[in-house]
Amino acid sequence: MPSADGIQLSKTNSNGSSNSNIRDVEKNEQEESSSSNVVHAQKADSSMNMATFKLVLLVGMVLQNSATVLVGRYTRSNGAPAEDLYEVSHLILICELSKFILSCGLEMYTSQGKFMESVKLHVLDRPMDALKISVPAGLYLVQNTLLYVALSNLTAPMFQVTYQSKLVTTAICSVILLQRSYNARQWLSLVGISLGVAFVVLGERKAEDEEEDSEKGVNLSVGLVAVTVACFSSAMAGVYFEKVLKKPATHGAKVPNASVWMRNMQLAFFSVIIALFQGGLKTSASGKSYLHGFDMWVWILVLLQSCGGLLVAAVIKYADNVLKGLATGVSVVLSSGLSMLIFNTPLGPKFAMGGALIMTSVWFFSNPLPTWCVPKEQNYETAITKNLLPK
Repeated sequence: MPSADGIQLSKTNSNGSSNSNIRDVEKNEQEESSSSNVVHAQKADSSMNMATFKLVLLVGMVLQNSATVLVGRYTRSNGAPAEDLYEVSHLILICELSKFILSCGLEMYTSQGKFMESVKLHVLDRPMDALKISVPAGLYLVQNTLLYVALSNLTAPMFQVTYQSKLVTTAICSVILLQRSYNARQWLSLVGISLGVAFVVLGERKAEDEEEDSEKGVNLSVGLVAVTVACFSSAMAGVYFEKVLKKPATHGAKVPNASVWMRNMQLAFFSVIIALFQGGLKTSASGKSYLHGFDMWVWILVLLQSCGGLLVAAVIKYADNVLKGLATGVSVVLSSGLSMLIFNTPLGPKFAMGGALIMTSVWFFSNPLPTWCVPKEQNYETAITKNLLPK
């Protein structure tokens, strides 16, 4: 029969072992909690860095769009005789070639000098995958062709108002192709931005332009169909390109997805072919030589256009087409305001109305409604619903 001292010693050892196990469990829980906090902090930092990066891209796009408009306007209205001006078809081809060359350089940099291996991997060995990018290039060709049809059959005010619906059509295509969702506030904001851009553009029109429109014969039905199809072509091209860029990597795939610069290089290649098809190498009817009229400001415009193409690709990759449209709307206001200061462009109440509508709509697209705009009953129901949801 065990003695009392033996029983007491056994109990002491048992309690000590139990306390040690509890301390080990608590220690493990503290380590897991600390590790979880570190992971959450890293995710929060990563999310914040990505948001900052997107903001930088969008601000850069606003500045680039505004500078392109101002420099482009200066190159066409600097008082030079018409025979000294450059051909637009020549400018388009040079810009697309520049985009192609810049994309090749960035692909060489990101592939660490293995440019030819990257081309073989993503173009020569997978030609059908590279041909995907011919779809948005072809859609842009359809858009540009139909815009000329629309301009020939609509007055300028009607064209400007209807063509700004491309932001709404882009959102519709995003919902269909990318399964995105927008609430009623965001849809109204998109419509507001479209109308605001139309007001701003109409506010810059001159009296002689209106007289020219009144004398021009128009076919309303043909013009509206053309501008509608052009809007959807533009939207489909942008959203399709976004879908290709954001295609998730296949698990276990032997070939990695092409980089954004490789995709942009492919798009620029097909765009060069289209520019050649549209007469980029033809001399003008007036007998101007190729690159005639390309002075310093025109080459600055080429640089802005080329960098803008790369910037658009980055915005589509890391943000989306709708945010790109928001940045474009803001750039319209900025470039119009700067145009008033630099070129003495007269701006009236339409510009003020449109600018206010654009900036307000952009804010409401990205931010919830103020609490005073939401009915108290809705706030009360939302609070009850939140309390009923499982934690």
